[in-house]
Amino acid sequence: MALRLDNVGIVVKDLARAIEFFGELGLELEGKGMVEGEWAGRVTGLGDRRVEIAMMRTPDGHGRIELSRFLEPDVVADHRNAPVNSLGYLRVMFAVDDIDETLSRLLRHGAQLVSTEVIRYEDSYRLCYIRGPEGLLIGLAQEL
Repeated sequence: MALRLDNVGIVVKDLARAIEFFGELGLELEGKGMVEGEWAGRVTGLGDRRVEIAMMRTPDGHGRIELSRFLEPDVVADHRNAPVNSLGYLRVMFAVDDIDETLSRLLRHGAQLVSTEVIRYEDSYRLCYIRGPEGLLIGLAQEL
């Protein structure tokens, strides 16, 4: 039985920019480091690898995003422009306290709305999808 969701991994080219963007969203940099060596290759199946990582923690302390910048081996696929109905892992959704204010800050950091507006779902939520750094698909939801 799973005890918790530990983290979601996101591969990026520009680690500093991704840290800045998720920091603006309210996540805190928990730590940075290099993951390399034989053990890392065994667990991932990638052989000898070198990856610079940054662990970002949500304000409530329960969620984490592991940002990874691969130095070796090279990145082999790019799913950033996949539409929302693509198979596989696609996006991460964040609950925010004020979607308009959050969106305003993230737009200044290069985010772009996927649609042209923030949508209201009944009397429950205001929602939107944005493309963040390097085209990453991110959802924002404000509970009403």
